[in-house]
Amino acid sequence: MRRANRNILGYMEPVAAVAVLDALGRVTGWSEGARLLTGHPAGDVVGRPAADLLAADVADGTLTERSGTIALRHRDGHRIEVAVTTCTLTDADGTPTGYVVTADSPDYTLAAQAFEQASMSMSVFDLEQRYLRVNEAACRLLGVSEAALNGRFFPDTVGEADYHQGFLRHLREVAETGRPVRYESFAGAPALNREHLWSVEMWPLRDGCGELTAVGIAAFDNTEQYWARRRLALLNEASAGIGTTLDVVRTAEEMIELLVPRYADFASVDLLDWVLGAEEPPALPDGAVELRRVAHGSTRPGNPGAALRIGETHVYPPNLPPARALREGRAVVSQADDPEFVAWLAERNARSPGGSPYRLGVHSMVAVPLLARGTTLGVAVCVRMAHPDDYGPDDAVFAEELASRAAVCVDNARRFARERSTALALQHSLLPRGLPKQAAVEVAHRYLPCGSVAGIGGDWFDVIPLSGGRVGLVVGDVVGHGIQSSATMGRLRTAVRTLADVDLPPDELLTHLDDLVTHLAADGSGEEIAELGATCLYAVYDPVSRRLCLAAAGHPPPAVILPDGTAELVPMTAGPPLGVGGLPFEATERELPEGSVVALFTDGLIDYREQDLDGASGELLRALRAPADSLDTLCDNVLKAVLPDQPCDDVALVLARTRALGADRVATWDVPPDPAQVAVVRQAATEQLAAWGLAEASFVTELVVSELVTNAIRYGEPPIQLRLIRDRALICEVSDASSTSPHLRRAHAYDEGGRGLLLVAQLTQRWGSRQTAGGKTIWADQPLPDT
Repeated sequence: MRRANRNILGYMEPVAAVAVLDALGRVTGWSEGARLLTGHPAGDVVGRPAADLLAADVADGTLTERSGTIALRHRDGHRIEVAVTTCTLTDADGTPTGYVVTADSPDYTLAAQAFEQASMSMSVFDLEQRYLRVNEAACRLLGVSEAALNGRFFPDTVGEADYHQGFLRHLREVAETGRPVRYESFAGAPALNREHLWSVEMWPLRDGCGELTAVGIAAFDNTEQYWARRRLALLNEASAGIGTTLDVVRTAEEMIELLVPRYADFASVDLLDWVLGAEEPPALPDGAVELRRVAHGSTRPGNPGAALRIGETHVYPPNLPPARALREGRAVVSQADDPEFVAWLAERNARSPGGSPYRLGVHSMVAVPLLARGTTLGVAVCVRMAHPDDYGPDDAVFAEELASRAAVCVDNARRFARERSTALALQHSLLPRGLPKQAAVEVAHRYLPCGSVAGIGGDWFDVIPLSGGRVGLVVGDVVGHGIQSSATMGRLRTAVRTLADVDLPPDELLTHLDDLVTHLAADGSGEEIAELGATCLYAVYDPVSRRLCLAAAGHPPPAVILPDGTAELVPMTAGPPLGVGGLPFEATERELPEGSVVALFTDGLIDYREQDLDGASGELLRALRAPADSLDTLCDNVLKAVLPDQPCDDVALVLARTRALGADRVATWDVPPDPAQVAVVRQAATEQLAAWGLAEASFVTELVVSELVTNAIRYGEPPIQLRLIRDRALICEVSDASSTSPHLRRAHAYDEGGRGLLLVAQLTQRWGSRQTAGGKTIWADQPLPDT
């Protein structure tokens, strides 16, 4: 008996099952292979009729036929079906003397069936790359029969594609080296409508002596796994590529860039109108729905698949896939033979500008809603034309997952835009809309909201007219961004205005403001101020004395540009930020020549970049020194010179050019503490009004001077001084050394006093008192006559 060998298919060759029969059909020879096949040893079979080995339903003459499949009875009783070949033995005269019957091994039959019926493509090539065997799966892929391939050279049966050349190169490598090869190839086949991903394995086939005789090949179709990996990779890419900016339209565009061309030949994103505004989401309509196109993309030049232009709206009928997707909250897949697909394509082509080449080749679409946090935002539509595969269930699942991630980014952008719009509206409502009229300074200002995703900050400024023709200049900054910072800024601006109306010096005003913040934080109502932090700079300019008095709470000092072009930051000691406490606030005074420019600003103007503050301040001073036609022009020039296109923090800038009230507009008298002097100063005031051409104001002025000077002589302390100022209003001031301030009250019927201030309040626009370093000043304003 011979040992088992390997044939060209790689199967183990069996030990031969051979039986020799005489002319009468009796067994005269019995091989080891026959024993292995039937279980009968030779001693039990030789001499017996061969018909005894057949199954009961098999005819006796079967074993003497040339070939065929017969059924044998195994020794243990089970039925065996084997293919047999019969060879007739003859003598010298040609008379039959017996038969030789051979049978294939069952193992060999199963291996051949496995090769032929394998679901993967399998084939065998000789060492010259000619076909020896192919199974049914390979024949289906190649679109030809095995007979048409056997013996042919591989390159003669395929084209010149790169993947065919790679297959041939690997085939030769195995034939030359005898080493197996495994690789992946994205290749097509004649019977397929597109390329598939194949995992190809090639291995050498050897004979019983170990000689290389052929190459076996198996190719497994991994296309579904490949596309699943591609979809997963797209989802991973979406996590990093969608939502890079808090902008609704840009987020939609990023989604389109991800879908085209890898998932769709054309894709569009349409949103409900409220998503692009600041409104609350309304209920989704049950029927037709109106959507606005925000982004689309196509693989074709010129984007011919777009029936809408960016920004246009369209009402989708309820039976079309986009409206269904919105209504049902799931992806709707539609193919070319579906009625709703035909209706959608017809409707789309009817509104396509200039006719539609788009309908040619369109064979599949999927509409998927953009859902985020239970809210429907819009719909994305993906269409395939050049892509050969229709959308299937896996594609719908992918579309829903991708749309879900994109919808969250769109909703985040929508919420950010809404909060930013709200914060900006709140801040604009809290900032001065128009600066009040006053003669002390000429003012120009700029406010730039933050251009980053952090949102609107809490920078603010104000110009506050004060008594005596003076003006208060304020700039402040609440750390942080958003509505909370804007609201905090509004509270601080209101507090500063209230304290400024009391005519407090800058250091005292900041002290009271700091106490207010501390008290608010203690009772919880101002906790956000202490958490965020706030700074403030308050300055008072007096056009009569031309002195600037200022104090800061953790805020950068202002810059001063003198008429000769000299520019510097005002040297001053800045106290701690508001709410910190522990250190006093110090006031700084400086006399300025008329025409000087005082620049107040927030830190967003100088500390936005990586350079040191000294370098940033130097650049600011250079920009302020540059000549300009007006303060408004200088504001613009400064911002262009020192800021990037998108500032990373809010910026507030206030420029104030100082004016002076000279001796021709101010009259001052020292008043001895003698009641008889009241008439003298009253007469002097009347004469001064006449010199100013304001004689019509003499009656009220005489009454005001008499009342205020009389009160100072009677209740105050010397020295006493009367001052008249002709500004936008006529100002009458009486100062004395007493710190006790009068207050308005209603006199009773028999009171001898208490009526003077009531008359002053009724005859003038406004009146008040302010504390000074040497006592107090009582003042009253009255409008100038029309002349």
